[in-house]
Amino acid sequence: MRKGGCVYILPNRKDGTLYIGVTNDIERRVSEHRGGAVKGFDAKYNLIRLVHYETFATIDDAIVREKPLKRWRRSWKINLIEADNPDWRDLAADWTGGEVSD
Repeated sequence: MRKGGCVYILPNRKDGTLYIGVTNDIERRVSEHRGGAVKGFDAKYNLIRLVHYETFATIDDAIVREKPLKRWRRSWKINLIEADNPDWRDLAADWTGGEVSD
């Protein structure tokens, strides 16, 4: 049986650089971002705060959602985040032992 999927957004600060990714295990993936296991774009910009995520029944469904999100205008992405998380709180704080600071 295939696992579900998740699309997520990590910024480096409020209204800063945004990273959109997809995973089949959001807790593990956020831990990898925070631990420096993910090299490249997100490590360069210190993208470790989870501000938005959506879960799906399959990873394929999550990928279908991720592709258009990456092409969205920046203002649409910010509106998506702020619809459920106006303060840009770290949604992974409960899993990781506390909220990260800017």
